[in-house]
This record gives sequence, structure tokens and C-alpha cells, in this order.
Amino acid sequence: MATKAATQSFEELLKDYFAQIPQVGDLVKGHVISIDRGEVRVDINGIIIGVVRGDELFGESKEFAHIKVGDEVEATVIEDENENGEMELSFRVAGNRLVWERMAKYVKEGTIIKAKIIQANKGGLMLQADALTGFMPVSQLNPDNYPRVQGGDKNRILEHLKKFVGNTIKVKVLDANQDDEKLIFSEKEVWEEEQKNILDSYKVGDKIDGEVSALTPFGAFVKFGEGLEGLVHISEIVWQRIDHPKDVLKVGDKVHAQIIDLNKSKIYLSLKRLVDDPWKSVKEKYKIGQVVSGEVHKVESFGLMVKLDQEIHGLAHISDLSEKRVADPKTLLSKFEIGKSYNFEIISIEPAEHRLGLRLEGVKKRESKPEEKKEEVKSEEATA
Repeated sequence: MATKAATQSFEELLKDYFAQIPQVGDLVKGHVISIDRGEVRVDINGIIIGVVRGDELFGESKEFAHIKVGDEVEATVIEDENENGEMELSFRVAGNRLVWERMAKYVKEGTIIKAKIIQANKGGLMLQADALTGFMPVSQLNPDNYPRVQGGDKNRILEHLKKFVGNTIKVKVLDANQDDEKLIFSEKEVWEEEQKNILDSYKVGDKIDGEVSALTPFGAFVKFGEGLEGLVHISEIVWQRIDHPKDVLKVGDKVHAQIIDLNKSKIYLSLKRLVDDPWKSVKEKYKIGQVVSGEVHKVESFGLMVKLDQEIHGLAHISDLSEKRVADPKTLLSKFEIGKSYNFEIISIEPAEHRLGLRLEGVKKRESKPEEKKEEVKSEEATA
């Protein structure tokens, strides 16, 4: 009976032994027992000896570049037995996996790391962090590095981004997915964290003094405080309708503005809200039926934009420039010169909508056809 029990115990032990032997593809832990002539031997839990050699040493990561005898390491099984009866291991695969795991940890903890910019494309920058290469979209650049290119010209954006190639920058990892090989970085989030205390000292409604740092078709950028920058949208520069911020501002101008929205790194400012709205008192200056002299400052396909004074502009729709409907509006509009003054009759005043309608003096009101009325509504909306 004792012999049978002993035999069963041995069989169980043997079965347990083979069950513990790692399989190809497994990630195993062990202790380094020797480092000799480019080969690292690892004892895997006293069960089997594994060897790491050749390209499998440090091909993907510097994870194991400074190991020494006695260190605990992780490796991946790539062959269950080589020509010497040892298990063939790889630091390359294990190192790659460890780096991805570390990147996922950085995402979770919001860790700031350093990455090197290795390439630029029209959508952003390619960065190398540790042994991995990832992407940083243009939208995730530090506000100071963001390309402010007129019209969003992708070629000019690319030229701007190429200037950063070779630089090492601080970033956060937004997404790390090894299965999809997706690694996304953000420089902007680092900036937001570093600027948080400064940003927290401001609130919506605060007034600031700053300097115009850049002009684009959609607005003006203003630097203020300690390295902060806000956008004044074109609709928030002045109460009048303008075609481009450069019509009233230039880079270097000192301005007084109000914060109207704060959203992390996005700061929105207004210049016009610190100035009384001239349209509030427009009915004190102008009356319906009044004939005024106005300067044409823009010719649109739907009519004339007319400057009555520095603060109040009006619209003379094309249907109010002639008593007869013209087949070719361009012929009629060509009779008016930009910068020249003409007499107009005020036919409507809408302070809340910042609209003032004009009719060329001497032109009698005529009934518009339905399609003209629709076009008139559209043109009024365009000038709002």
C-alpha cells in the first residue's frame, strides 16, 4: 500500500511539474543567474533554465539594458527548447508589453513624461516615448506652439510643425491601446496643469490688460497675465460689422478686454463689451424717414454696406437702390464707389438686431417678389 501511495504521489508531483512549465507566448518571471558573451540565463522558479540572446535582448526597449546577476526580470517564451535543451526567451516582446503597460498606467495617473518629436505631418506630430512611437494631433499642442495659419492652409501648418522636429517636450499620454497600437499624446494638457493655479485666479467677467499677439480671419489673440493667451472672436472686437480684425487692430496693440468664457486652455475675451453699445441710443441719433449722407464701405452681391458714422453702419439692399428690378445686379452695383458718400433714406431701425435699413434717396418703394424677399431676409441675417 505504501508503494502504491508513493507511486501516486510521484505521479502527482510529475503532473504538477509539467503543469508549471511555461508555454510559448507566456510572460514569465525569473532571476538572472548568469550574463556571459551576450547571453543572459534566467532561472524560472527553479523549474527550468531559460536563455535570452541575440536580437531578443534589447531590440524593443531599454528595459533590460542594465540588468545584473540576481535581478528579477520578465521575459516572453518564444521556444520551449533550443539546441542546448534550454527554454528560449525574449526580452524584446516582454519589454514591449511592459512599455505598453506603463503607458496605460500613465494614462490612468495623468503622469507627465518626456517624448521626442521625430516627424511632422499635416495632422500633427509623431513622437517617440521610450520604445514606442505615438501621435500628437495639432489640437493637442501647447497654445504657444499652435499654428495660427490664415485659412487653415495645411501646407503652411506642416511648415510650422516641421520646426519642432528633434525637440524633446513634456507630454501626457491621452490613450494607450496596445491591441490597436494606438498611442496619443498631449502637450496642451501639460500646459493646462502647469497653468492651473494661474487660470484658477481668473473668472468669467474679469477685466484684463493685454497685447495683441496674432490676427486671424476669425479673431485676435491676446496675451496677458503670466503666459496666458485668449481669443477675441471677430464678433467680439467692435460693435460694428468688420471683415477682418486687421481693420481695427494690429499685432502689438495694447488692449483692455473682459473674460467671457474659460474652458481649460481655451480663454475667450471681448473688447466690445467694455464699450457702450452705440445701438442702444441709435434712435436718438437717427429716425425712420430721415435722409442721411452715408459712405459706401463695402459692395456685396445683395447690396451696399453703408457707414453713417464711426459706430453705426446700415444696409442698402439691392431692391432699394432702383425702382425697377434689374436683370444684372452687378451692373447696378458697379455705379457705386467704395469710399464715396451718397444720400439715403432710413427705412428701418432695429437696435436689438444691430440693423439699420436704407434706401437710395429718390428711389420709391417697390413691391418685392417673393424670391427677392427671401434673399433680403438672408442678406439681413448675413449682416447681423
